[in-house]
Amino acid sequence: MSAPGSAAALRAHAEDPSRLLEAAFRRIQAETMDDVPILNPALSVEAVGFARWQGHWLGILVTPWFMNLVLVPGGTGSWLSAAPGQRLFRKFPSGDFAFLGSEEPEVGEFQSCSLFSPMDRFADQVAAREVARAALEALQREPEAARPAPSGEAPEDPKLTALERPMSKREFLGSVFGRG
Repeated sequence: MSAPGSAAALRAHAEDPSRLLEAAFRRIQAETMDDVPILNPALSVEAVGFARWQGHWLGILVTPWFMNLVLVPGGTGSWLSAAPGQRLFRKFPSGDFAFLGSEEPEVGEFQSCSLFSPMDRFADQVAAREVARAALEALQREPEAARPAPSGEAPEDPKLTALERPMSKREFLGSVFGRG
C-alpha cells in the first residue's frame, strides 16, 4: 500500500464528500462512541457547508462529540498530505490553522482542525449547525484591527491597525460567538 497522500493512494473527490464523511462518522459513533459519556445526545453527525476551497472540499463536521473544520482532497495536484496524526498548517484569511491528517475507509485521506470538544455547550442540532456556518464565514474574514492598548499604555506606533500575528483559535472562536 502507498503512503497516505501519494498519487496512487490519494482519493480525490470530484463531488461534495459530505455523505461519505457522515457515513464514516456514523459508523465510528456506532462502533466506538455510543457508550462514551461526552456524547451530547441532542446532536447527530452532520457535514455542514462543504464547498470548494483552493481546489479541495472545506466544511465543518458536527458530531455528538466534536465539531471540526474538515478538508478533503478535491484533486491530487495541489493537495498537501499529512499522515494520520501529523499536523499541517493551512493559511486562511483569518489566520493559520493546524490540521491533523486522518483517513477513513469511506472517505480516504482528509484533514481536520478541532473547533469544539466536547459538545456540551450546544442545546440542539440547529444551534450547532448555526455555529458551524458562522465559523466557516469567520474563517474567510480578515482579522479585525488590533485592539487598542489597555488604558494607560500607548501603542508603540499609533498608526498600526492590523494584527501583526495570525489570530489564535481562541480569538477565532470568540469572533464566531461575537466576543473579542
